[in-house]
Amino acid sequence: MIKNIKLHYYAILREQRGCDSETFQTSAQSPAQLYAELQKRFDFTLPFQNLRVAVNGEFRNEDTPLKDGDSVVFIPPVAGG
Repeated sequence: MIKNIKLHYYAILREQRGCDSETFQTSAQSPAQLYAELQKRFDFTLPFQNLRVAVNGEFRNEDTPLKDGDSVVFIPPVAGG
């Protein structure tokens, strides 16, 4: 089943994608599957293991089921100063 997922990008992912958010159509069932699809399509360089994921504003694990209309954020490591 195809879902519309609202994606938000930060830091290196925003730079690599060239935008900060978009609605993306996918049949991915989980954040891990979704990121694998995005990584292949947009050449994201960060491995999934280096990211945190939030679904609808709450941190979730890689196997959380995705539903149509979900909002997903992949959060890259943060360097501070």
